[in-house]
Amino acid sequence: MKKILVILIIISSTAFHRSANPNQPNADKNELLKMEKEFSDYVQQEGIAAGFAKYAAPDAVVNRNGNLISGRDKINEFYNQARSKKDKLSWTADFADVSASGDLGYTYGKYIYVAYDSAGNTKEYKGIFHTVWKRQKDGSWKFVYD
Repeated sequence: MKKILVILIIISSTAFHRSANPNQPNADKNELLKMEKEFSDYVQQEGIAAGFAKYAAPDAVVNRNGNLISGRDKINEFYNQARSKKDKLSWTADFADVSASGDLGYTYGKYIYVAYDSAGNTKEYKGIFHTVWKRQKDGSWKFVYD
């Protein structure tokens, strides 16, 4: 009986350790919003392909016009081939939420994509993004779906 009681105590303390700090969910959300801003800033400074390669989990998936592109290398390849190096992308997260366990989260907000044609003309696209994030073993956040 003592063994069962000890096991139950260990399981319950492990399962609920994050809820012991009521501020943790807000801290996780703020951390994820900060990560989203860093991602957007990096894309604006270093380019779309570089940014998506840096912030993608190894097994990330992006949905572009109904096409699923799987894996960080394929995502990088897609952005290096399919986009003009002049194209610009910026966004701002309006909302973030994180699971009670603190290992999954999501963000959404508005983006602006500016595409350049061969004559240098631009066309602006605006929309809503939704990104799913996963905390990595090292504690960092990487996106797993965009």
